[in-house]
Amino acid sequence: MPSTLVHLAFGGMIAAALLGDVFDRRALLVVLVVTAAPDLDSFIALVSVTGHRTVLHTYVTPIAASLALYADTRVRDRSFVRDRWGPRGVRIAWVSLVALVFAGIGLDFVDHGVNPLWPLHDQFYVLDGRFEVSDQRGIVQSYVDLSPDTEQTGPTSRGSSQEVNISTGVDPNPGGEGGGPDPGTVEDPERMFPVVRHGWQLAILVSGTVVTGARLWMDDPNAE
Repeated sequence: MPSTLVHLAFGGMIAAALLGDVFDRRALLVVLVVTAAPDLDSFIALVSVTGHRTVLHTYVTPIAASLALYADTRVRDRSFVRDRWGPRGVRIAWVSLVALVFAGIGLDFVDHGVNPLWPLHDQFYVLDGRFEVSDQRGIVQSYVDLSPDTEQTGPTSRGSSQEVNISTGVDPNPGGEGGGPDPGTVEDPERMFPVVRHGWQLAILVSGTVVTGARLWMDDPNAE
């Protein structure tokens, strides 16, 4: 699974690309905090079976927040966000939601899966597939099943939050009743805190760090 550092690197690139002239250290910090927030459900797993990649890895949260922000800034006569933080705050809020969807939750959705519709629908899904162009078969894809005779495609169900336990450095041996470690297994499991585990994660980590750092440097009035 992608580490929090990989999520942050991707979120930093999104911030550098979308914040425009409101980009600065404070705006970047807000986006990065929102990006990293989903991984806090690792601690929830210590006290509840419904924990990591469920409580905060749900698209219900950014959808609800987007609707609320849209209503506040486009429907209401006076916008709370705009009155409190100005147009800058509105831009940061929208960019933070984009980072949450793609960098905070999206990376996990394509790697081992998340519980994207919890609590409305308790089921883990992983988005995996292929999209190719063949000189003999034309477009070949496995994300949308267009024929009942083909193999299963699109997001693959993995089970509910009661059935899927994902280990983390905080809770390395999940599965105990009510959350936390399973007492029926090894007493002192190894705690692994991943940094990178695949080449694509290293690419995102390095490129995201370089791009974000470069944007900070270019926007620094003291930079030569």
